[in-house]
Amino acid sequence: METQDLRLDGNAIGGVLLELFGVEMTVAEGVCGSCGAREQVARLDVYVHAPGVVVRCCHCDAVVLRIVRGRGRAWLDLSGLSCLELPEA
Repeated sequence: METQDLRLDGNAIGGVLLELFGVEMTVAEGVCGSCGAREQVARLDVYVHAPGVVVRCCHCDAVVLRIVRGRGRAWLDLSGLSCLELPEA
């Protein structure tokens, strides 16, 4: 199976992000720390066939977000984002 066959858009993790942040996150805008592109989470490339979820910039393919869940906990790595603008509730 090719990598592009495994790629989903950011809407695929909307439910997980809602559970973690408590607000609709697919409309949140993030700035890639690698190329500086600004996109809504819904437009990012998501891979769920890894140990956890890997989210990549749709412009430069840099990893911008990682989510791992297990045993009642969640680990978030947002180090690939230089900024994340959250919608107000």
